[in-house]
Formats: sequence, structure tokens, C-alpha cells
Amino acid sequence: MPTFDFKQLDVFSGVSLKGNPLAVVLGADSLTDQQMADFANWTNLSETTFLLTPRDPRADYRVRIFTTLKELPFAGHPTLGSCHAWLQAGGVPKGEEIIQECEIGLVRVRRQGDELAFIAPPLLRTGPVEAPLLERVRLGLGLAPEAIVRSQWVDNGAGWLAVMLGQRDQVLALQPDFSQLHGLAIGVIAPCDPARDDVDSHFEVRAFIAGDGAQEDPATGSLNAGVAQWLLAEGLAPARYVVSQGTVIGRAGRIRVERQGDEIWVGGAVAVCIEGRVQL
Repeated sequence: MPTFDFKQLDVFSGVSLKGNPLAVVLGADSLTDQQMADFANWTNLSETTFLLTPRDPRADYRVRIFTTLKELPFAGHPTLGSCHAWLQAGGVPKGEEIIQECEIGLVRVRRQGDELAFIAPPLLRTGPVEAPLLERVRLGLGLAPEAIVRSQWVDNGAGWLAVMLGQRDQVLALQPDFSQLHGLAIGVIAPCDPARDDVDSHFEVRAFIAGDGAQEDPATGSLNAGVAQWLLAEGLAPARYVVSQGTVIGRAGRIRVERQGDEIWVGGAVAVCIEGRVQL
């Protein structure tokens, strides 16, 4: 049975084992779609990625991203984790930035000190969330009618819609009824108040993916990339800010967002926790 280099990484936290785990299989060109899907299902992580030879000559590597149930065209923490794994395995980028090829296209990644950041990809869907769907989301989250202060589609490939609440405590207190939210990918965000919230971040985020394995994601790059485009376009966030995520489920995710001109970069820490060989 063929063996492949394998790494499991922790993404978006500077605290060991407090970010979002990712499994990465390197040199996976010979694997079939079904083998990739089966292994991703077996790892039981939010995402598993497979590194391949790029098809686009501009790219440094190609990645395919799988949840336990399906393939994704793009996801944020798999982008940073896959890039870190590729670099650690000896990958040398063609230029100053690393160019990742995935199903959504080419994604630029860069080093930021000891961290990595990706450029927020274009939104596939934006604009207000339709009233009937927003009401379904409100009920599924168990919120009072006036609790949602803003909402927006922020879909860059994973189907995200986002709602904003008034206070961090409201986000932390959520106990969703996932039976009412099946098939939805929902991000909930609220600003942190320095006078009230003892936290080193500007916003608190929770990410719910009803019906897709683990129902709450510990630290989500794609959601925060889409939310950043929304908040910055409407003047709801500073040009540089930090998001905390995963608090309720015992994680310490920290996602750093920075606008530079017309570009929005989303980054954080990445560390290898497990490495070896896997038989597939």
C-alpha cells in the first residue's frame, strides 16, 4: 500500500492545541477522488487537504480541500496550514509570495513574521440576507427579534452568511438549535467592549455549520475573510483588527485582519503537531 508524508497542524492560535486542527497529505497526485474523500471522512476533522503538483504554471502548489462530507473550493485555515506544510517540506516559492492553486483559483499567501496570511478572495455572493431566511436563522440561534443588528451574505466558496449582534456576551451565550439550521453556514459576530470584555481582540466570532460533521468551527479563515470585506466596506471595523474565536469550545483562536490599500489580508499562527507517514 502506498505511503505519503503526513502532517497535522494547529492553525490560528499561538497557544498549543488551541487553534483549528488540519490534516495534510503531501505528494497526493496518485490518490483518487474517493481515496481523498474517504481519508478526510476518517480523520473526522473539519478539513483535510491534499497537496498536488500545480496545473497553473504561476502556482507553487495545488491543494484540494475536503470536509468529512464534501470538497470545498476554498477555505481559510486549510490554506494557511497547507502552505505551512508545503514550506516545511522544503517548498520554495517562485516569488516573494506563495501562490496556492485551489478550486476557486489562485490565492496569494505571504509570510508575516512567524505567521502566514492569505489575501481575501472575491466574494461569490454578497448583499442582504433575505428576510425569511434571516428569520429562520434568528429562530435557530434562539435570538430575540431585535437581537440581530446587521446581516450580510459573505460567501467566498463555503456558503457563509453572517449576522452581527450588539455585544460579545450575546455571541458567547448562543445555544443553536441545529435542526432548524440544517444546510446553512452561519457566522455570528459582535464587537468587544474594552471597558467590559477582558479579551485581547476587537471582535468575537462563532461559526456554525449545521449538518457538516462538527457543528461549530474553532477558527475560520474563510468566514473571517468574508466578514472583513463586509465590515471594512461599511466602516464597521478599523483597518487592522483581531478576532477571537473558539472561546466557548475551549479554544483560543486569534485571526488577524489587515487592510492594505484595496487588499484585505487574513492571517494567524500555524504550528505542526503531528508528522509522519500515512498508508492510503
